[in-house]
Amino acid sequence: MTEETPDSLIPYDEIVQEALRAVVGRVLGSVEKAGGMLPGEHHFYITFKTGAPGVSIPQHLRERFPDEMTIVLQNKFSDLKVDPRGFSVVLSFNQMPSTLEIPFAAITAFVDPAVDFGLQFQAAASDIEPTDHVDANNDAPDGDGTDGGSNVVTVDFGRKK
Repeated sequence: MTEETPDSLIPYDEIVQEALRAVVGRVLGSVEKAGGMLPGEHHFYITFKTGAPGVSIPQHLRERFPDEMTIVLQNKFSDLKVDPRGFSVVLSFNQMPSTLEIPFAAITAFVDPAVDFGLQFQAAASDIEPTDHVDANNDAPDGDGTDGGSNVVTVDFGRKK
């Protein structure tokens, strides 16, 4: 018997990523059903790859955030719509409303600092490396969002080449 782990013919990492992204969809779907009202102190930081397939954002935002962008859903968002593929939302940037369409596959992080919960995802394309990003500052959160991260779930399966 060898100590080397055999390659899996079942794509476990993709299955787990898909299931965890469904958590984001379910949470956003419940907010949509509540008329866009977040319960209690809940608010969300959602980081996504701006160049991922299916992402639709205004050109000025794509130029400002060519790789990755973090949005905040807290006080100043409207028209949240969720479907099995992703979500769309209207946010204001410099007093200008903008519609963003974001597939769940483009999301790299989802955080609810009110309850110290977070999920981090692998980039959808295996050749995309995570890079530093600048927060979009589309909303003014009450806290700084640095709660220690004790409930952050990171899923990072290594792939054998």
